[in-house]
Amino acid sequence: MAELMREVVMDASPATIFPFLTDPAHHVRWMGTEAELDPRVGGIFRVLVQGKHPGIGRFVEVVPDSKVVFTFGWDEPDHPIPAGSTEVEITLIPDGDKTRVRLVHRGLPDDAVGDHTSGWGHYLGRLAIASSGGDPGPDADQG
Repeated sequence: MAELMREVVMDASPATIFPFLTDPAHHVRWMGTEAELDPRVGGIFRVLVQGKHPGIGRFVEVVPDSKVVFTFGWDEPDHPIPAGSTEVEITLIPDGDKTRVRLVHRGLPDDAVGDHTSGWGHYLGRLAIASSGGDPGPDADQG
């Protein structure tokens, strides 16, 4: 199993970014067309990515305005990354009047790192736009 790490500096405070990780109405502005989030240890993490790919897991750790950790995988038949089989940690690090967002995705199959690295890069870019007040547009298939 492998892990990936991405870091992006965003033009928003940790307190501004945090609801985009925990509040369904904010989450769908950058990732997913539907979201069910219960941001407490053991609470559900469910996001319908691009309106057709159900990503499901559970929250493992929630530190307001600082960090969220959740399990993650795809609720699709025979998918090599089943629901809840990996772990995503997103840390919000103050950086002056901006925030360094560090995402670490652990437990990925080696051959899935490339796709997930580009996918998280895409979604972190959308999060940067949304959290600074912009509109990244609908979450639709980019292919």
